[in-house]
This record gives sequence, structure tokens and C-alpha cells, in this order.
Amino acid sequence: DILWDIRELIPLVFLHCKGKSPHWENQEFADIERNNCADSLACLSYLMFVQHFGIDCFPIVFSPSYLLQCNMTHIEVLLKRTEESILSKGLDLFESCLLRMEDNSLLHQYLEFRNFINVPQDLVKVMTLCPIEHLRKKSLNILQLFIDKFDAEGKYTLFRCLLKTSNHAGVEGYIIKNIKDQIHLSLTKARDNIWFTGHHLISLLDLVLLLPEGAETDLLQNSDRIMASLNLLRYLVIKDCESDNQTGVWSTLAKIEQNFLKPLHVGLNMSKAHYEAEIKNKKENRREAHSSNTVCSVTVSGEKMPAMTTEMQLQVLHSALFTFDLIESVLARVEELIEVKIKAVLDENS
Repeated sequence: DILWDIRELIPLVFLHCKGKSPHWENQEFADIERNNCADSLACLSYLMFVQHFGIDCFPIVFSPSYLLQCNMTHIEVLLKRTEESILSKGLDLFESCLLRMEDNSLLHQYLEFRNFINVPQDLVKVMTLCPIEHLRKKSLNILQLFIDKFDAEGKYTLFRCLLKTSNHAGVEGYIIKNIKDQIHLSLTKARDNIWFTGHHLISLLDLVLLLPEGAETDLLQNSDRIMASLNLLRYLVIKDCESDNQTGVWSTLAKIEQNFLKPLHVGLNMSKAHYEAEIKNKKENRREAHSSNTVCSVTVSGEKMPAMTTEMQLQVLHSALFTFDLIESVLARVEELIEVKIKAVLDENS
């Protein structure tokens, strides 16, 4: 009944949610009212656009992108909460708004709105910090939906933003995989995409093909990002001939070797030597101990692991060595491909 009474004013309610509120001498009361107002409007939006309560009273002249813009404030309010019931409402509302839109239809200019940057960052926090598994998985699916809706420049801008702000190797690896997919589309389509070829791509690769802390980078903690970067570089070397150089990777090969490949070699050697020494040390301690079930602690990737038996610690250390071997094998393959391509060009020119 309330929705029916306000009818044409509903869009104004969504647009002017920060409207005037009564003057409170006590700032705490003012903050409580403002927060309650934001929560109430966010829940009203959820009821309308997800549960479809009173949706027949809502004007149907607005575009899906405009409705997304109006709802981003409410989505942000809900995603900042930690209660499962409220957080899930935020995810449902975001998903509902995105599903109304066609892929590649959201203009990059929308990223000039603060909420369009804040909300994906909130999604990343849910993906990486939320203790509830199904919400983590759902937030990842919604992030992909959000990426898919943008035009090429929007995707490019969003990738740069998330690479700089996520501070999580798994998320960075996921974004790098998305970059690879966009490059593939650019190279296989008849129409050129300037954002994922040429100098724009080179600028993006500067953020991707490097180790955050050089040879001192914790390779185990950053393994997802490193593997995604190596797979991207392998794809570029295979797909883009040096004579074409559509991606620009061959022009910037010296920088890639300096910032990524060489430090990675050094880091792998250091890390493998460290973990092999740890394994040797644990085995010697085990022989000295009265029982192989002696409980002790170990530090991996800068974090102290829960109390484990020596056997369990050895399994963790061997698993780390396996990860380093995997990275090393892909690195060797990438360098082999580069060498073969360069030799082929030299033979052709001689």
C-alpha cells in the first residue's frame, strides 16, 4: 500500500537517499538515524528488485544501467555488513541488477562513480574473508558478471584497479586469467580491440609481468598470481608472432626478462634451497626425537602453522617444493618458446 501511494516518487526515494533528516544535537543519534535510513532503503530495494514486492508500481522507463547505478549505493550498504542474511541480500540485489543487462553494454564512464569502484572491492573482501563458503563462491560469480557487463575500456580500467587494490594473489591470478581471455578475443576477432593490444596492453602487462618484491617475493604465497602470469606470457609468445607483434610483447621482452623472468629464477633458487634445508633439518630432528609423532610448529609463507607432527610438517614442506617445481617447469617452457621464436626470426633474416 505504501509503495502504491508513493508510486511516481519511488525513483526519487532511490536517488535522494541522503535527503534531509531532523537535526539532532547528539551526533550519535544522527549517525544511528542515517545508518537506519540507509539500511531501510537498501532492504526496500531488495524487496522490490529481488522479491518483486510492488515492482508493478515502479516505472518501467528506466534502463538497466540506470537501475544498477541507483542501486549501487544500496548494494554497497548491504555488502559492508557481516551477517549472512544481510550480506546475501546484497549479493542477490547486485546479481539481479546485473542479470537485467546485456554483456558489454555497461559504459566505462560508470567507473567514474565512486560506488562502481567500491562495490567490486567489497566483493573481493567477501571472496577472500567471508567464512561462509557459498557466499564466497557467489561473490566470485557476481564479480565475473560485473566484469562481463562492461565495454572493453571498462574491463581494462576495472582490471587495473583490482590488480592494484586486491592485495590477494588468488584474486590477482583470477584477474590475470580474465586479461588473457580478453586478449584472446582481441586477437581472434576481425575487429581490433585497442585496449587489449598495442601500447594499452603493454601498460597493463607492466602490472602483471613482475614480482611484487622482486626476487625476495614469497613465491608460495604468490603462486596463483605467478602461475597465471606465466600462462599469460606463454599464450602471448605462442599466439603473437614477432613479425606481427599485435600485443607488443616482443617490443617489451627485455623489460619482462628484467622485471619478471630473471627475479623469478633467483627467487626459485632461494626458495627451493630454503625449503630443502628445512626438510633436511626436520628429518634430522625426527631421528633425534623419541617418536616421529612429536608435536612441533612450523612457519610457512610467513605464517605460523597450527601444531603438527613432524610427518605432517614434512608433507607441507614437500608440497611447497612441488609448487616451486611446477612454476619452474612452466618458466622453462616459456623461455624455450621465446628462444625458438627469436631463433626462427634470425634464421629467416640471415
